[in-house]
Amino acid sequence: VSAGNGCGHTLLTPHSGTLSSKNYPGTYPNHTMCCWQLQAPPGTSLLLAFGDVDLEPSEHCAHSSLLLADPQTGTAYGPYCRNSIPSAPLLVTNSSTVTVLFNSTSHHSGRGLLLSYATSQHPGTGTASPGTQRHPWDVPDPPLTMCFSVYCPAGCKDIHGDIWGNPSQGYRDTSVLCKAAVHAGVIADELGGQVTLSREKGITLYESAFANGLRSKRGSLSEKRLVFHKVCCLLSPACDNMLEVVAFNASSWWHEVDVLGQDRAWVAERAALSTTGHSWAAEPDAEAAWLELDLGTRRNVTGIITKGSSEQHDYYVKSYHVSSSRDGKNWRPYRGSSNQEDKVFEGNADSQGEVSNTFIPSIVARYIR
Repeated sequence: VSAGNGCGHTLLTPHSGTLSSKNYPGTYPNHTMCCWQLQAPPGTSLLLAFGDVDLEPSEHCAHSSLLLADPQTGTAYGPYCRNSIPSAPLLVTNSSTVTVLFNSTSHHSGRGLLLSYATSQHPGTGTASPGTQRHPWDVPDPPLTMCFSVYCPAGCKDIHGDIWGNPSQGYRDTSVLCKAAVHAGVIADELGGQVTLSREKGITLYESAFANGLRSKRGSLSEKRLVFHKVCCLLSPACDNMLEVVAFNASSWWHEVDVLGQDRAWVAERAALSTTGHSWAAEPDAEAAWLELDLGTRRNVTGIITKGSSEQHDYYVKSYHVSSSRDGKNWRPYRGSSNQEDKVFEGNADSQGEVSNTFIPSIVARYIR
């Protein structure tokens, strides 16, 4: 949990998380405080990584400070500020509970702080910080095409830092690694997790894409790139098979009559991604419209790609829910990894580009709506 008016981007889960001061990496506000209570499962201990601690210097860090306390052992760490930084970027505790306290008074400079944590279930397997800084538990640069494994904490999606590339090409190796892993769909931002990737030879141009709620940037040549692997450590990018749709169904479809009196049917069958010309569209003003895909048999569905209809009409779907069924009668809404409320997927922002969203966990079903 977190409390106070100085809290920035924060995502805390039992096994990992990310936290930052307000406005990070911009200057943190005057006269603010935030208290984060980190709680890991019993029997585990917390490992904290200092991604960035940049608080205006003062004697004994009296004006702005970061203080960590371990209530189980009575141990305190800090206070920290710019002239009293942590002696090592990684702090290994002997406790499953840690309190993180940030305070500020009047000041002129300072980015604030960025921290992340993981439990002792993930020691030495990667970086606990989703920032651009390196830490002792970062994996060293391996030879080209060698695969390695990294643990990414929850909360990478909304931290500061850019990514260049897309899931099919890979990413410039200057990208924020864990943020790129969310974009590629190999982990869910709400949970974090282990990722498998390789550093391979760079390419001339990295194309931008919108995927899993993140927009990557278009970037130029790099010496090396990051390629994520969803299942096993292969020397080529992971490629999911496109599932064949046996039949399409929809709540309604648009029977258009153009200015020349000609009919055009925006039927469900036209929803296939490879269809040229106009797409499927629901009847105008229809509420709670849905499109249904019949896969013929139960399949493991790992994601979905959507695109608008670019022929004459600038039509596209901005957001949507997903439901699944094994028999076509009983439907289950998709709630994602947090499993608390129906997940809203971010769709398209124009009628031209494709947008991909990954199902973590995947869906086992015959019918998808």
